[in-house]
Amino acid sequence: MSQTPSSVPNSAPWDQAFLPPAPAWNGASKALLRGVSDPWVTAFEADPAHDFSPDYADTRAWFDRLDAASDLIRIEQFGTSPEGRPIYAVIASKDGAAFDPAKPVLMIQAGIHPGEIDGKDAGMMLLRDIAFYGKDALLDRVNLILIPILSVDGHERASAYSRPNQRGPRIQGWRNTATNQNLNRDYLKLDQPEMRAVRGLILKYRPDLYVDVHVTDGLDYQYDVTFGFNGEDGSFSRSPHGSQWLDSVFKPAMNAALEREGHIPGELVFGVDDDAPKAGLSDGGLGERYSNGWGAAAHVPTILIENHSLKPHEQRVLGTYVFIEEALRLLADKGSALRAATEQDRALRPAEILANFEQDEAPSSTRPFKGVLFDTYFSPASGRNEIRWSGQPDPVLWQMPFYGSKPTLTLQRPPAYWIPSYRTDIIERLKAHGVQMETVTAPRVVNVDMLRLVSPKLATRANEGHVQTSVETVNVERRDWTFPTGSVRVPTDQPLGDVAILLLEPQSNESFFAWGLFPEVMSRVEYIEAYAIAPLAEKMLAADPALKAEFEAKLAEDAAFAADPQARLAWFYERTPFYDDRYLLYPIAREN
Repeated sequence: MSQTPSSVPNSAPWDQAFLPPAPAWNGASKALLRGVSDPWVTAFEADPAHDFSPDYADTRAWFDRLDAASDLIRIEQFGTSPEGRPIYAVIASKDGAAFDPAKPVLMIQAGIHPGEIDGKDAGMMLLRDIAFYGKDALLDRVNLILIPILSVDGHERASAYSRPNQRGPRIQGWRNTATNQNLNRDYLKLDQPEMRAVRGLILKYRPDLYVDVHVTDGLDYQYDVTFGFNGEDGSFSRSPHGSQWLDSVFKPAMNAALEREGHIPGELVFGVDDDAPKAGLSDGGLGERYSNGWGAAAHVPTILIENHSLKPHEQRVLGTYVFIEEALRLLADKGSALRAATEQDRALRPAEILANFEQDEAPSSTRPFKGVLFDTYFSPASGRNEIRWSGQPDPVLWQMPFYGSKPTLTLQRPPAYWIPSYRTDIIERLKAHGVQMETVTAPRVVNVDMLRLVSPKLATRANEGHVQTSVETVNVERRDWTFPTGSVRVPTDQPLGDVAILLLEPQSNESFFAWGLFPEVMSRVEYIEAYAIAPLAEKMLAADPALKAEFEAKLAEDAAFAADPQARLAWFYERTPFYDDRYLLYPIAREN
């Protein structure tokens, strides 16, 4: 029987003293903190150790009070969690209920992983300072939307035992939702109400910049605020113009702002081997299930922040405050150029869609890296040598091999897709994305390319509530197909055309098919007994010399097939008109 923290011996070391020591830090951003006597002090600031984040009810009560006291602040509910909690945004604007469309919009999202809650506490401080302490000019040319807690149910599954590899806050929410889903794997399939809600909020307000705030884990290093986006340093992006602005304008200005306030910013990278810290770094992949990958595909400039888990909560929160404030200033000064770049990206219609990115086998470059000193020791618990981080900055820059990502699949852009009316679930998910489509009001016969799946494979375990499916090869069959009333045509000549392609092509590992939403096509429902197919097969051999030659060649080249009577008879059955024509036939068609 597994033990819970309440059932283990009291002498067990649950105080996180097992974590590596944190380097001393006294950044200039500490001046942002307000004392306990301030009437608008946050719970984070009031805590003597600055190691506390308030629960859902107290957070909402504080924001309600702020809303009531300031004309600049309003609260908008935009969804409801599986356990019935309102999901809300806090909006800071001088425009009243309707935004001035000329103003850029910054959307900050916190708590998609509720233990990683730095954005909530930083947002509370900054909104308070905008409302009452002289920073209202930040809203002269920009509007701000803060989602303080996206995964509200996970936020309330809180304890001191949620993230053992993270230094604070001392009470943390749970990584997954009430339905045990990781919302930062749901940007494309849109399973969860939380993600459909936030997608609706994005469609409503059209943010010019979307920032998703996390806390990372893995390696120890000197950086406290790392951030990144698809297309960084010239890497692949489905939104190359917006990525170029983020790379050339946003990133250097943000790094300078963080450094001025005593923080150590770094690029968003991941160690390729936790057991060998100097083995190299990777970009972590470019998948569209994550916020940064989705943002590039949907042409919503998106930054993923990963504050470093081994830095104190105070340091991470203050770094996030600096980040949000500087992002507001940058959008005010240069947001028009980002908006123009985004419009260029929305007009792109690449003929080929690169997909299914994997880490390169060899490093593409070497990068300097601010590491932390470490050694190894023999652990009697693991029976091997383990890493022991010292918490002391290494005075020598590490030169780290960097592994980028490469596509392993190239998809051609068809004019459109056709989805039969009975797949209302797929149609509704696409609508939630904002994908444009035409609904037919009478049955329509269309000449289309249907896809026959070749040897699809089911995963051996569940992932995110699904048994995933993969297929490497499809055969194209051109047919006249009748689509019933209520079926939809999804054109790819639209800004979200790339999103539609990635979701509807079964070979894409981000597709609805890959997430296991089409299990029915892998079920064959009619069979034929040997007493019937055997004599039929003999007649087929006698009547068709070409078929006979093909069969004999199969026998000669495949000994296992030749020795299997059932496989031999099945070979003939598949070549008869009695065979299930829709077995392994993907029901979504390409328009040719």
